[in-house]
Amino acid sequence: MKVILFGATGMVGQGVLRECLLSPEVEQVLAVGRAETGQKHEKLRELLLKDFLDASSESTLDGYDACFFCLGVSSAGMKEEDYQRVTYDLTLAAAQVLVRTNPRMTFIYVSGTGTDSTEKGRSMWARVKGRTENALAAMPFRAVYLFRPGFIQPMHGIVSKTRLYRGLYKVLSPLYPVLKAVAPKYVTNTEAVGLAMLATAELGAPKKVLENDDINELARRYSERRAGTRAEDASA
Repeated sequence: MKVILFGATGMVGQGVLRECLLSPEVEQVLAVGRAETGQKHEKLRELLLKDFLDASSESTLDGYDACFFCLGVSSAGMKEEDYQRVTYDLTLAAAQVLVRTNPRMTFIYVSGTGTDSTEKGRSMWARVKGRTENALAAMPFRAVYLFRPGFIQPMHGIVSKTRLYRGLYKVLSPLYPVLKAVAPKYVTNTEAVGLAMLATAELGAPKKVLENDDINELARRYSERRAGTRAEDASA
C-alpha cells in the first residue's frame, strides 16, 4: 500500500507517520507539507509545497492507494472566514487534485468529536468541520472516511506544535489512565489513530463516520490481527 500523508509534522500526523513507517503493509509514504518532517526512512518521500492549490504537483501524487489527511489548526482566536480558509478551502483543494489523479484512492480525514454535520450549529469550528466533511463525502473517491477523535494522548515522545495544546497535554497526561477508565468513548492516542487509519485503508470500516470508540476498536482488532499473522509466520 502506498500512502499520501498531509500534516505529518503535526501531533496526529506524527503518530500516523510512525505507524505507517512501522507497518509491513505500507510500501511507501509521501509526506506532503510546507515543512520537512526531519525524519529519514527508506519508505519516506517528502513533497514540500508552498501552495496546495498548485496543480503542477499532480504527476507526483499519482499512483497512491490512500490519503491520510491530518492537517489542521486550532480555531482559538480565529475568525470563521480565516478558519474556513485553512480547514475547508485547503482540504478541498488537496482533495480535488487527488481525486483527479487517484480516483480509486481511500481518503481519510481527521475531523473531531462534536463536528456539526448540519453546518448550522452555534459552534464555529464544528460548522466548518461539518462543511468540510460533507464536501469530502460527496467526492468520487473509492471511499471517504471521517475520523472524529476526542482527546488524543500523544505517545512515543510525540509533542504538539501548538503551545496551548502542549500545556493542556502536560496537565492532562497524568490523568489519561483515569480519563480512559471513566470516559473511554472520548479518549484515544496517536498510536491508535494511526493503526485505525491503516486498518480502514487496508480493510475498510463498518461506517463512514468513525467516532472515538470506533477508532479504538479498529486499532485493537488490527493489532490483534497483526499479532496473529506474526504468530502464524513464526510457527510456519
